[in-house]
Amino acid sequence: MNQTSPSTPAYVYFDNAATTPLDPEVLDAMLPFLSQHYGNPSSLHGPGRQVRAAIENARKTVAHLINAAPAEISFTSGGTEADNYATFGSIRTFGLKHAITSPLEHHAVLHPLQALAKQGEIELHYVKHDAQGTLDLGHLEELLATQSRTFVSLMHANNEIGNLNDIEEIGTICARYDAIFHTDTVQTMGHYRHDVQQLKNHFLVGSAHKFHGPKGVGFLYTRSGVQVSPLIHGGSQERNVRAGTENVYGIVGLAKALEIALRDVAAHQAYVQGLKTRFIEKLRAEIEDVQFNGCSAVADKSLYTVLSVSLPPSAINEMLLFNLDISKVAASGGSACTSGAQAGSHVLEALGCDPERATVRFSMSKMNTAAEVDYAVAQLAKLYRPVAV
Repeated sequence: MNQTSPSTPAYVYFDNAATTPLDPEVLDAMLPFLSQHYGNPSSLHGPGRQVRAAIENARKTVAHLINAAPAEISFTSGGTEADNYATFGSIRTFGLKHAITSPLEHHAVLHPLQALAKQGEIELHYVKHDAQGTLDLGHLEELLATQSRTFVSLMHANNEIGNLNDIEEIGTICARYDAIFHTDTVQTMGHYRHDVQQLKNHFLVGSAHKFHGPKGVGFLYTRSGVQVSPLIHGGSQERNVRAGTENVYGIVGLAKALEIALRDVAAHQAYVQGLKTRFIEKLRAEIEDVQFNGCSAVADKSLYTVLSVSLPPSAINEMLLFNLDISKVAASGGSACTSGAQAGSHVLEALGCDPERATVRFSMSKMNTAAEVDYAVAQLAKLYRPVAV
């Protein structure tokens, strides 16, 4: 495809915050474990030991890439399981009676905490935020100062509006009050370098399909010395942390995908930020009264892969994503984890966004092009252009 022509493509995919295409190098790394290397990693014979070695090599790779120890990495079925493990495990193992989060968190964090609060196991507190979704860290400190030891879960980047939180500062605040700090880094793993030696978090999460790896596999970093009860019982896999036969080819693919993502991360960031800037400029030029949710259009305050676009009230808003799909543009209206639900986005509601305006989340990757940006903007603009009479 020509890099600047808005000619019709086979399909334009701008839903990378939901899932990314599998990198061909990752598929190549996985294929042997889908065919000839089929042993159970818990078996003591040669085929089993061969597969066990692949898992441990993957663990070492992931640990090295985030500056952790291999023993601090546990493989899971994805980010949701890892978030649940950190949440339930911490609160129940340490007998914590208070938890702090934000109303803007992913449901993988909000729903477990709300369930624990409903059952009377914890008191749940929410950090205040402004109209752009920026957290009030002064309020976080106020909450911590008035409570006993607390579980804190605040994400690095919001999956719907892209806002970045200062997890280094949050970790420093939590450390002052001996709080257990978990951060959901699903949207930023593979897009930024994370050094757990520089952070003060106890838990950190990754999901392979967000950085061009396979679906159904993720990992949890647990700081050494923080041993919590398992969420899944029934076996001694993952050092008694997570029962069940390991997803071997998924684990191998995760490690390879993270290695590739961080190999050229600076170049990818510059390239994708360029696409996002182009998106913003062209949308402003083509659509009257276009706005951007949260800090989505502010480069140094938002994730460079996510752009949350707020569009003016119109009769076409209810069918907007359907019409984009007909035009061969894949995007979402918010979090893919609530697709098909009748309820609107809890993030946009918390920000007080006008329900009459439509939101489209365009999320980009290194595999997108400038021509695809131009095409997507052109198709969106057509829907909002007055019909000639």
